[in-house]
Amino acid sequence: MNDIVRRRWELDALRGLMLVLMFATHLPTRYSIGLGQPFGFVSAAEGFVMLSAFMAGMINTRKADRNGIPAMRQAFLIRALKVYGCHVACLLLLFTLIAALGLKFGQPGLTNLIGFYLNNPLTGLLSGMALIYNPPLLDILPLYVVLLLVSPFILSHGLQHGWRGIFIVSGLLWLAAQFHLSEGLYTLLVAATGLSVPFKETGAFETYAWQFLWVFGLWLGSMDAKGALRDRKPFPQPLVLSSLALVLAFFAWRHIVGQVPVPGNEFINSLQDKWFLGPMRLLNFFAMLIVVMHYGERIRAALPRLKMFESMGAASLPVFCVHLILVLLTLAILGENLDDRPDWQDMLLLAGGLYALYLSARVALGVKRR
Repeated sequence: MNDIVRRRWELDALRGLMLVLMFATHLPTRYSIGLGQPFGFVSAAEGFVMLSAFMAGMINTRKADRNGIPAMRQAFLIRALKVYGCHVACLLLLFTLIAALGLKFGQPGLTNLIGFYLNNPLTGLLSGMALIYNPPLLDILPLYVVLLLVSPFILSHGLQHGWRGIFIVSGLLWLAAQFHLSEGLYTLLVAATGLSVPFKETGAFETYAWQFLWVFGLWLGSMDAKGALRDRKPFPQPLVLSSLALVLAFFAWRHIVGQVPVPGNEFINSLQDKWFLGPMRLLNFFAMLIVVMHYGERIRAALPRLKMFESMGAASLPVFCVHLILVLLTLAILGENLDDRPDWQDMLLLAGGLYALYLSARVALGVKRR
C-alpha cells in the first residue's frame, strides 16, 4: 500500500497525530485520561481506521486502474500478510519476554491483561495466532487483517458495480452489531465446535460495527483516486454550520463531564459506545469529518508541516507495533499504579516514548528507501 508516487503529507501527518494520541492514551501515565478523546467523543482509533481505509482505497483504486483488479487484490493480500506477521511478532513477544517481566515484577496490570493465556498457554497461543484470542491492546491489528482480506472484494465490486449495495449491507451489519451480532454468532460457533476461548477474550472491537467505518473510508479513498473529491461541490453552509455546532458541543460535553458521557445512564452511554461505534459517536465523527473536509485546505495552508507526525504516519505499521511494545513493557516493569511514580517520571516516560516512536519511524523509512 506504499507504492504511491507522491505521498499526501497531510494524510501522513494526520495518521501520525492519531498514533501519538493512541500512545499517550495507552501508556499508563497521569496524562492518559486527559489526552484520551481530546476532540470530543471520538477516539484516535476511529481516525486511524478511517484514514487507513482511505489510503487503502485511494492507492488500490489507482493500482486497479493501472494494473487491473488481480494486481489490486494481490496488493491487499500482501498488506494483510504483513500486518498479520507484525501481529504474531507482537503476540509472541507478549507471551514470552513481556509476560516473564510482568510475573517477575508482580504487575497485575500486565498479568490480568493476559490472564487467559497464563491459565491456558497452548490454547491462548494457538487461538491468538488464529486471530480468535485477542488480548487488550492487541485487538486492533486482527481487525485490520480481517478488513484487509475482505477489502479487495468490496473495492472491486464498488469499482465495477457501484457502492449503493455495499453501503446498504454495511449499514445493516452496523445496525445488527448494535444488538450484539458478534456475540450471538460466536455463541453458535462455540456450541458447534466446543471452542474454549470466552467471548470477552476475542477483543473489544465489534467487527461488524467497525467495518462500516472501514467501508466508508475505502469509498472515500476510491472517490479521491477518481478525482471526485477534488471536483465535488462545496458542502451547503447550513450543513457546515450544523456540523461545527455539533463538534463544539461534543467537545464541550467531553471536557466538562469527562470520558463517560452521562455517568450512571447506561442507555445514553451505549449511544456513545466506542467498541460498538454507537450512533451518537458516529454523529460526532461525521460532523468532525465534514468540518475538516470543508476547512481542510485553509488549515493546511495555515499550519506548519510537522515532520515528526509525517514520518510516523508514513511508517504507521512499525510505529504502531513499537507503541504496543513500549506500552506493554511499561505495564510489565512499572505497572499502572500512578501514585507510586513522581510527575517527572511520567513526563519522561511520555517524552521518551514519543521520541522512540519517531526514531522507529525514521529507521523504518530508511530501510524502505534502501
